[in-house]
This record gives sequence, structure tokens and C-alpha cells, in this order.
Amino acid sequence: MTEPDSTFDSTAQLLGRITAQLGAQLGRVHLNGRGGRMTHEGHHVPDETRRPMRSTAPTLVAVGHGSRDPRARATLGLLLDRVRDLRPGLDVRLAHIELNAPLLDDTLAGLAGGRGRAAADAVVVPLLFGPGHHVKRDIPAAAAGAPGLRIRAALPLGPHPLLVEALADRLAEAGWTARDDASPSAGVVLAAAGSRDPESLAVIRRTARLLSERLGHVPVVPAFASAAAPTVPDAVRSLAARGRHRVAVASCFTAPGLFATRSAAHAPWIAAAPLGDHPALARLILHRYDEALRRPVVPARALATA
Repeated sequence: MTEPDSTFDSTAQLLGRITAQLGAQLGRVHLNGRGGRMTHEGHHVPDETRRPMRSTAPTLVAVGHGSRDPRARATLGLLLDRVRDLRPGLDVRLAHIELNAPLLDDTLAGLAGGRGRAAADAVVVPLLFGPGHHVKRDIPAAAAGAPGLRIRAALPLGPHPLLVEALADRLAEAGWTARDDASPSAGVVLAAAGSRDPESLAVIRRTARLLSERLGHVPVVPAFASAAAPTVPDAVRSLAARGRHRVAVASCFTAPGLFATRSAAHAPWIAAAPLGDHPALARLILHRYDEALRRPVVPARALATA
């Protein structure tokens, strides 16, 4: 007789899911009735990203780089599902610079007002961490090719405390503990894609400093998978030269792909997963969207010459 056990298991699983969902909801409610989160010092930080959005709000177009790794597009889809959960009613669309459909040109063309249609509003949010070539050239060029589109361009994701929160959590999931914060043998390599743009590299270095502060000032060395130095192996060796042989690799990538995989392979100890659908990253996307809404609309063609 296995049916009673099966029924019991199904009921237990259902109760478990209900309990988890209630816990997640209660975690966002405080005694004073305000939503948000608490800092380590006990101060309330309102979560302004979690609210319904009117149906006439500008479309959020999240722009990833694109990857031949089939997991990348699926991962970004999960991330944007989190964004939609945080902002019910907001039209959220995914686009890519290259390699994956839909491409940014096609997404913007679908939004642009054609004959007999009103011009559309959109906010383009780069799922990129610094203001490199894609942010300064490729995205404006795509916007310029979408006549009738009223567009705001958001800042890239870095640097920001929410990004650091996601990086630290992924390290903790990989095995980093509070003891490692104070260990004289521990260190972190912050692996990122790399760029020839000095401003973009400066953003990653700033993010490394913020992550170091978050981890109790353990050394965090920025490293790049392409186009810039140091490489991840060079950064690992530089930490070893300082007596830091317990080295973790933090993944400053939104999704799995060639660069993330190569960077993780050089970890002498643990390697964090890409940021993926981390809740803090979803909040950061909406934060960049809201920032852009406070700026004036720029004609699409003007972005290409900015």
C-alpha cells in the first residue's frame, strides 16, 4: 500500500511550498507596515522597486551582450521574470547586442511608432557592468535606427551596492564564509569581461574596492577575460605572491558563457556562479530604469551622436 505515503508526500510538499512563499512575503514586511529590507545596523531601507506600474509606463528594454552558450538566454529570461514580479504591469523585453535573438535592432523596431501609430517610449537598460563600446556606440546606433521611438538610455549596472550584494551572495553560495573575511590567506579575484575603454575598466576596479569593503577588506583584485590586464591567472598569482593562497573567483557576469566558464576554471579554490537571476540584480535593473525616467527624453538619433 503506497498510496497513503504518496498522498502524505504530496501534502507535505504543498505545505512546504506555502510556508516558503509566506516566509518570502513576511520577510518584506516590518512591524511598521513598510516594505523594504533592514540593514545590518537595523535601519529600514525602503524597496522602491517593488510597486505596480501603470500600463502607460515606458517599456523596459534590457540589453544583454549575447552568447553561444544556450544557458545564457534562459538565465536572462529568469532574471527578467524577477523584474516583472517586482514591477507588475511593466512591459519588460529582452534584447541582445549580438549572437542571440531578439537582437536590439529588432526589439526597438517592434516598439517604434509606425504609420498610424503613436510614438512609443522606452528605457534601454544595459545588462552590462561598465560604459564600454556596446554602451557608448552599439546601443545608441541601434536606437538611432528606430524612428518614432522616444528613448531614455539607462546607466550600466556598475558600480552599485546592489551589484556588490549579489557578488557577495554568490561567493557565499560557493563556500565563502565570515571566517574567510578575516583570514590572512584568503583573497578574491573579481573576474569581468574586459574592455579597451578606460572608463569601463575603472568601473570594475571600483566594484572590486566595494566588494573588498563588503568582505571585511579582504584583498579583491579585478581581472579581465579579454582586452585588458591583468588576466585571471595573473591576478591569482599576484595574490599568491602576497601570501593569499586561498583564492576565490567572483563572477562579474550576468549569465553563463565562454568568459565566465574560462574565468571559473582558473580558480585555485572556489568559483562563484554568474549573477544570473539574483534578486539584488533584478532590483538594480529597476533602479537604473527609475533613474532614467527622471531624465528628459532624448530623440533616438541624438543618442548616436552624444
